Amino acid sequence: QVQLVESGGDSVQPGGSLRLSCAASGSIGSINYMAWYRQAPGKQRDFVALITPGGSGNYGESVKGRFTISRDNAKNTVYLQMDSLKPEDTAVYYCNYQTNFGAYWGQGTQVTVSS
Repeated sequence: QVQLVESGGDSVQPGGSLRLSCAASGSIGSINYMAWYRQAPGKQRDFVALITPGGSGNYGESVKGRFTISRDNAKNTVYLQMDSLKPEDTAVYYCNYQTNFGAYWGQGTQVTVSS
């Protein structure tokens, strides 16, 4: 049974920082892309960032220059460092792994940015 577990979500003030983690357990196979998505209340799930097996990151326009994605292949873990947070970053953040067995999603972690 494959499971992705996110952690690190919290409530912070604008301008603050958070670091999200997503760890995989179970027989997940060979992980290709790791990514983060987010979904605000009443809105669709949007792409945030993706990291290739080689470590190259791609970012959504709204987070470029503020968020950094990284991965630890030995731990099957992906991270999202979020700096200069804005109220519009408030959402549930989901990790997504693309593997040779298929795609997997985490259960989500809440990030709230508010003064």
